[in-house]
Amino acid sequence: MKTLLKNAREQKGLKTREVAQLLRIDQALISKFESGTRKPTRDQVIKLASLLEIDLETIMVVWLKEKILYEIGQDEFALKALLVAEQEIRYLSKPSKKKLSITLQKILDEIDALKTKLDGFRQFDSYRVAQALELEYTFESNRIEGNTMTLRETDLVINEGLTISGKSMREHLEVINHQEAIAYIKDLMQRNSSLNESEVLSIHNLILRGIQPEDAGRYRKVQVMIQGSSHMPPQPFLIAKEMEDFFIWYETNKSSLHPIVLAAEMHERLVTIHPFIDGNGRTSRLVMNLVLLQHGYIIANIKGDYENRMRYYQSLETAQTKNNKEDFLLFIAQIEKESLERYLNIIGQ
Repeated sequence: MKTLLKNAREQKGLKTREVAQLLRIDQALISKFESGTRKPTRDQVIKLASLLEIDLETIMVVWLKEKILYEIGQDEFALKALLVAEQEIRYLSKPSKKKLSITLQKILDEIDALKTKLDGFRQFDSYRVAQALELEYTFESNRIEGNTMTLRETDLVINEGLTISGKSMREHLEVINHQEAIAYIKDLMQRNSSLNESEVLSIHNLILRGIQPEDAGRYRKVQVMIQGSSHMPPQPFLIAKEMEDFFIWYETNKSSLHPIVLAAEMHERLVTIHPFIDGNGRTSRLVMNLVLLQHGYIIANIKGDYENRMRYYQSLETAQTKNNKEDFLLFIAQIEKESLERYLNIIGQ
């Protein structure tokens, strides 16, 4: 464990102080983990794996092995006890993968067929097409949140650097910030950076930069109510714990869930926690699309017109209040399918 952690940290070019700051763990503890004089907790192991980009299964096996050796390694009955424990673990183990509905599995199969087709025509990818679709994504994502700029006005702000008469400074900044946030998640994707707390806070910082600088990239410190929703987000003092659980869930499930399901779950879980005073919707959609991009899919662009916005909000409400995510998963899957079909149509395939 100690060698694994130290080597991974050095490969990332990080100092123990920097790791401690990023994970909010005392620097002395990081040093003790690397010297072998202290064992990290399970939650700390998961955080370290995410930050240092260590395969979660690899580090968890090492951690459990050392934990077992520490507890019973010197006991004369250790081997017999391990054999009995192995039999019981095998008996108790059950597949953790949740079975998907027939409807959802069908659309996921259709999506994967479209992705396979797209993978065969990646040479036809066009910077101009991608730029146009990202512009539409900025327009639609902001429209969902009440921004009144048209697609043409959004284009003029981003590509011509113009200001639109009658539109507020906030609306201008929402357009500019969102476009920069798209560039940021694309950069994370190209660098194959693991999704962690620092990246999510950076995405949110971009979204609120210049709009609410005191709240940009920071968790909220007050209780909020979501307008038009019966869901009550957690109290401010619980947010850090909720977010810690959010990243633990991601690390635990990122290799076992279908990427569309993983991306949709990340969106729903983040927006349900509602960790920020503002910008939760945009940030959640960007996190979702980062996951999709990392797995070779394209941006799922939820439209901001009344019909789509209502379907989006209602499926989220059902997931949050009835513990039934089927409608939301189907909604996101359908959006991704439509986005793939449109992209293939644009590039003429």
